[in-house]
Amino acid sequence: MGCCVSTSSKSARSSRSTGDTNVQTCLEIGFCGQKSARRTFSDHVISLHQLPSLPNRIFTNGKSRSSCIFTQQGRKGINQDAMIVWEDFISEDVTFCGVFDGHGPHGHLVARKVREALPLKLLSFLHSSESGQNGSGKTCFRGSMKPESGESEKDVAAEDKLNSMWREAFMKAYKAMDKELRSHPNLDCFCSGSTAVTVVKQGSNLFMGNIGDSRAIMGSKDINDVMVAIQLTVDLKPDLPREAERIKRCKGRVFALQDEPEVHRVWLPFDDAPGLAMARAFGDFCLKEYGVISIPEFSHRLLTDKDQFIVLASDGIWDVLSNEEVVKIVSLAPSRSSAARILVDSAVREWKLKYPTSKVDDCAVVCLFLDGKMDSESDCDEQCFSSAIMQSNHSGNLVETDDGQKSEPTLQRNFTVRSSEENGRYGGRGGVSVDAVEDGRSGPEDQNWLGLEGVSRVNSLVQLPRFSEEKPNN
Repeated sequence: MGCCVSTSSKSARSSRSTGDTNVQTCLEIGFCGQKSARRTFSDHVISLHQLPSLPNRIFTNGKSRSSCIFTQQGRKGINQDAMIVWEDFISEDVTFCGVFDGHGPHGHLVARKVREALPLKLLSFLHSSESGQNGSGKTCFRGSMKPESGESEKDVAAEDKLNSMWREAFMKAYKAMDKELRSHPNLDCFCSGSTAVTVVKQGSNLFMGNIGDSRAIMGSKDINDVMVAIQLTVDLKPDLPREAERIKRCKGRVFALQDEPEVHRVWLPFDDAPGLAMARAFGDFCLKEYGVISIPEFSHRLLTDKDQFIVLASDGIWDVLSNEEVVKIVSLAPSRSSAARILVDSAVREWKLKYPTSKVDDCAVVCLFLDGKMDSESDCDEQCFSSAIMQSNHSGNLVETDDGQKSEPTLQRNFTVRSSEENGRYGGRGGVSVDAVEDGRSGPEDQNWLGLEGVSRVNSLVQLPRFSEEKPNN
């Protein structure tokens, strides 16, 4: 069955201008189940491999119709952060956003590989799910799925089906991504990996998948029209109860070192390595048999008129800025197109003030404005696009280079744990629980577990594993 997928607003509008009512309904989500479609979904996916030239997709410093993104290399070596905004992901009303933070010797390559491949896998599995439901006589889902006053049970059921379809697509896409990394012929992911925080905005629906400690928050206005921060994802750290229980059940070990008592890490059962500071990640196959998984925590949220913008960022931001501080910085930015850059600048400034002896971490930010509008100011465009870091580290080329290997930092701890006084001053509380079970379901919003809350950035890996063929005798 064919699939018509819009990659630009122009193509989407032209598709709507020709065809019957049923085809228009299908195109609202981007899928067309008509047998007369000349182009198959496989053909479309093959064409998408020319990603750097794809319309409405940005992955270097800059802005789009409704977003701005910015990354800056830290002081630890090559920039291992990657990011993407893909507007018109399926149709005009769908936007995909993601931030990926690599770690380990090849972390920068893993993050870029995930950035390039994960959206395509999500698109593919979403199409498969939609095709299966259409084949069984079920109708296509509309893009917004916000029930109107005259509609009731059918709309609720349709929204549940849409939610279920996205959940299944996220689960399968993340699983397939990790499988591809394991079998990749030229990318060693044994002791390297990447986080992933991904968001799909479809009309008034927000679908989120998250592994690792990159985070998504939202700026929204309360009943008094005061801007507040809402945390959308949980930092999946090893000290979270459910995560620790799973790891220990798989014979992995979770504990903190004496010189960083608040940083819990994952260790092999037979060696004090590698000391991974997160409970879920792509790659890191040395720990996949011991409880580290790539199953995302999936959540769904209905947007309201009070919701203003979404911020996705790597932990280089969250280690020094609270959710409330981030929302304030973005909301007070002189222009929307400069918000991501100003947020990164603020984080770097905080690193230098709070931890002058520590190495500044890589920072990556995606700001998505929910009203779909960007200011017309162009005075900051040159600053947003003139990043030498992006030219050298985010060229879109996934080929491993000698420069990347030579500039890889050594994996040494920074010994930068906050004091109890600083914890109280800067520890930002979110509104998302850590009820992150293995099927990706989110729990109630009345718990405030945050992995490594109030703890400054340390290396994701303490050291590379010292593997030997022999294991200690019991």
